[in-house]
Amino acid sequence: MPRILDGNRVRDDIKSELKPRVEALAAQGRPPGLAVVLVGHHPASEIYVRNKIKTCHDLGIYSESITPPDSISTAELLAIVLALNARPEIDGILVQLPLPPQVDTKRILMAVTPAKDVDGFHPCNVGALVANLPAPRACTPAGIIELLKRGGIPIAGRRAVVVGRSDIVGKPAAMLLLHEHATVTICHSKTPDLPAVCREADILVAAIGRAAMITRDFIRQGATVIDVGTNYIQDRDLAARIFRNSPEKLASFDRRGSVLVGDVDPIDVVERAGAYTPVPGGVGPLTIAMLMVNTVASAERRSGVC
Repeated sequence: MPRILDGNRVRDDIKSELKPRVEALAAQGRPPGLAVVLVGHHPASEIYVRNKIKTCHDLGIYSESITPPDSISTAELLAIVLALNARPEIDGILVQLPLPPQVDTKRILMAVTPAKDVDGFHPCNVGALVANLPAPRACTPAGIIELLKRGGIPIAGRRAVVVGRSDIVGKPAAMLLLHEHATVTICHSKTPDLPAVCREADILVAAIGRAAMITRDFIRQGATVIDVGTNYIQDRDLAARIFRNSPEKLASFDRRGSVLVGDVDPIDVVERAGAYTPVPGGVGPLTIAMLMVNTVASAERRSGVC
């Protein structure tokens, strides 16, 4: 049986490591502060933001949620971001995506001052990532590296294949793996013979956003497979095919009307991988954990601790 890379355990370890750092900052005058801007009503985003706020509370980080209506204009949202930039008690600003279509998302993300960009999306922080300089790193890719390191998975000298080229996951994940001395290939929908390229991987990162796309044909026996996908299946027949008519999964589907599956076939990965991240419970918990790491690190830099 392959080894499961448990994101919940790694998340809890990171939170335990952060608590004394938060307490030290609070003892100096104030705890770290995180502001989350959530525009409109998106049920999935609202759950995600609630989890972020709860994690802040657990750690003793000051947090606030700003919830303008989905009718907001770019200028109005810019004003909110600029006001947060100017507030000394706020160390991190997170603008929850997606934004409404009338809002210029790039302008909003660019408006967040790089020092408070705890998502790691600002071009200044992306440039620091490329140059391997200290700066906030994109949370999900940073979580992937933590999972590998804390799971005892060697990275240096290994062949890593990243399926997906998004600015949020694929590209920064590839760059972080490169900085850890892996040999990295980035693949996407136009890559010829994608399964063959993926089979060369010692470490396979699936971040393409297609449910169970990565099947046994993509996975070299014994490879480490990191599944970044979060796809909610609402077709019962499709869920039955993916989970091979698992009574447990189909009962869950019938209760909820959907089932969560990653980008990797959940049965094939167990049969082929040497280690893998489950969905849920793998990469997902690390995204919020690394957001907390970025917020605390921002507070430390701004207070002169580091």
